[in-house]
Amino acid sequence: MTSVDEPARPNGRIRDAARTQAEILDVATQEFARLGYDGARVDEIAARTRTTKRMIYYYFGGKEQLFTAVLERAYTVIREAEQKLDVEHLDPVAAIRRLAELTFDHHEQHPDFIRLVSIENIHGAEHIAGSEKLGRIGSPALDVIRRILAAGQESGLFTADVDAVDLHAMISSFCFFRVANRHTFGALFGRDLVAPEQREHYRAMLGDMVIAYLTAERSTH
Repeated sequence: MTSVDEPARPNGRIRDAARTQAEILDVATQEFARLGYDGARVDEIAARTRTTKRMIYYYFGGKEQLFTAVLERAYTVIREAEQKLDVEHLDPVAAIRRLAELTFDHHEQHPDFIRLVSIENIHGAEHIAGSEKLGRIGSPALDVIRRILAAGQESGLFTADVDAVDLHAMISSFCFFRVANRHTFGALFGRDLVAPEQREHYRAMLGDMVIAYLTAERSTH
């Protein structure tokens, strides 16, 4: 990372560093989600914020580090929601449905997150792989899923021996597809997956699908 001295404050105004960085990240999130990593320009991000390109480099180091910071913040939002999820008072079936609904709601409310993840996949997850922060925060959802699965199997409600990562992928894939493929799916099949009148249908469908998978009889080979 290139060292950049702190720039002079425009008009002599003292800026709040945290607020400035948050503003930069807000605009950078929009620009990267709209134009992709290659298409987004630091000059444009600076122009849309009350700051300068030099200040962006001072805080983040460069375009690559800025994109990594955008990803870190985007993933932190869903991880914090997972950490706050309280399902300990629910039976396993209700608990796993609530967890699925959390992912459903988050992905619907954060379409920029879906675009950013798609963009990062195009780049082989190189920014995520290089982020120490993302490596540390992990996924609280996996710990919750493991506890729910253990309780469900102990009670006999869940008959299937399911891996927590597999179940997480199952839930995430439905929620991700619904937002990421909205336009192509609509063009091909004439159905808007995020239409407000269909929201509860698909939200319930996700929970039903997950519970059916966990309670299905498995043939042994």
